[in-house]
Amino acid sequence: MYNFTSRSTFFLMGFSDIREIQIFHAVLFLLIYLAALLGNLLIITLTTKDHCLHTPMYFFLKNLSFLDVGLISIPVPKSIMNSLTNDNTISFLGCVSQVFFFFLLATTEVALLTVMSYDRYIAICHPLRYDIIMSHGACVQMAASSWLSGSLNAILHTALTFSTPMCGSPEVHQFFCDVPQLLSLACSFNTGELVVIGLSLVLDFGCFVFIDISYIHIFSTVRRIPSREGRSKAFSTCLPHLIVVTLFLSSGYFAYLRPLPKSPSLLDLLISVFYTMVPPTMNPLIYSLRNKDMKMALRKLISREHFTQR
Repeated sequence: MYNFTSRSTFFLMGFSDIREIQIFHAVLFLLIYLAALLGNLLIITLTTKDHCLHTPMYFFLKNLSFLDVGLISIPVPKSIMNSLTNDNTISFLGCVSQVFFFFLLATTEVALLTVMSYDRYIAICHPLRYDIIMSHGACVQMAASSWLSGSLNAILHTALTFSTPMCGSPEVHQFFCDVPQLLSLACSFNTGELVVIGLSLVLDFGCFVFIDISYIHIFSTVRRIPSREGRSKAFSTCLPHLIVVTLFLSSGYFAYLRPLPKSPSLLDLLISVFYTMVPPTMNPLIYSLRNKDMKMALRKLISREHFTQR
């Protein structure tokens, strides 16, 4: 038996104890991390510097990129360092920090993705009222509400997860401190955290239903657009957004609703990659490479820097 205190150390078991696989894991995670950082920081830079992108859609996209930088930075750098140094420890406070910031950013992202679907619904289904409904003040309030909901959820999950005494082996069979694996270390049944997880999943499902309803109206309206180019532009903006939302929420649901197996499972590790690393990496590809406005802003930025250097 092992009793946990604030001075305790957890062991993140990661993917493998074989040194070659640890190096491969570190290199792969590093490449994905750098790609996510580069893409999201590029979006933040473009949406900040280019005045043509100072619209509600890109205001929310800049917030999403900021969230993605934080979301992927919570587990990945520590996991890379552990693999390179062959040291899989994490302090108790480090584990608490990972849980808090993961729920802060993940919850805020779900709320923000819901707001972004509402923004697209107003833009396509009610274009004449768009400037009135999606005013700057309204956008700021929506973004602030998303951050507030994330903060409250993070405080609840962190407090309840670590309120129950933990005992047993300090091994966390995950590459970061994730709540399902931490709950398996509890000395007793953590009813409070399970209730909060249930409520969070219900709210997430509500957000998903709201997003789906928004896109049903959007696709219905898009079908009536006479211009083929207009339909193509609307679909290219909305479909990738819906795919990312579905991937993000479905992988999270699977991880938190699936009973943990008695022995460590590679499937749990792979599923956690889907909701911690895939969305932050895919969002810049979806919103940048397929977006004419972003491409134009990037060309203007490159030409401006080139002219400055000359």
